[in-house]
Amino acid sequence: MLTKRIIPCLDIKDGRTVKGVNFVNIRDAGDPVELGARYAQEGADELVFLDISATNEQRKTFASLVRDIARHINIPFTVGGGISSVADVAPLLEAGADKVSVNSAAVRNPGLIDELSRAFGAQCIVLAIDARKVDNAWVVHTHGGKNATDKKLFTWAKEGQERGAGEILFTSMDHDGTKAGFANDALSKLHTLLQIPVIASGGAGAAEHFMDTFILGQADAALAASIFHFGEVKLPDLKGYLRQRGISIR
Repeated sequence: MLTKRIIPCLDIKDGRTVKGVNFVNIRDAGDPVELGARYAQEGADELVFLDISATNEQRKTFASLVRDIARHINIPFTVGGGISSVADVAPLLEAGADKVSVNSAAVRNPGLIDELSRAFGAQCIVLAIDARKVDNAWVVHTHGGKNATDKKLFTWAKEGQERGAGEILFTSMDHDGTKAGFANDALSKLHTLLQIPVIASGGAGAAEHFMDTFILGQADAALAASIFHFGEVKLPDLKGYLRQRGISIR
């Protein structure tokens, strides 16, 4: 088994880390710089920083905050939110981000993935996909889950790979914040369909859920937010639990 990654996610709104349930009912979860530093010290493999209001408010992720977070951590770091052009990416990488995540802008302009991959390399480009089941099909949503699109999860993920994305970050909107486990059936299908890593997101509530998504969902990495932010699951304990059960963890 390839080594699996544990990735705390910091959803940022107005400079604070926040968390919701099913993409609504947002509550404050703390200072992103402090949280990022703590997770790095506790053994997180990577961090994801998503400015969840950047697209809706049509503004750019603040490079200054990225720089501040990057100064306090020593692990790979992905930044997303409001990225819609090649020009948006360089300041974020210069500020210390290792990768960038694109979502709504890529749905609107799929050629953006090609452009970013050519400019910065596939290893730098994460295609984030938010989807929920509608009439038994996984429908892609944009703008923080507010807008349904005509794209379906599996065809869009495959297109993203073909256009040069290096990773897929799939968030099940149906599972997000519920703490009932990841969308392992969809994740397993993505794993079969793609040659690039798939990050599971949405639904982590216990250590068992990580084991399930690595085995049943065949996810390459698992992302979670509230269970880490509010101390429900501790990173060192989670990694120990997984190692004891034969999951290869960094």
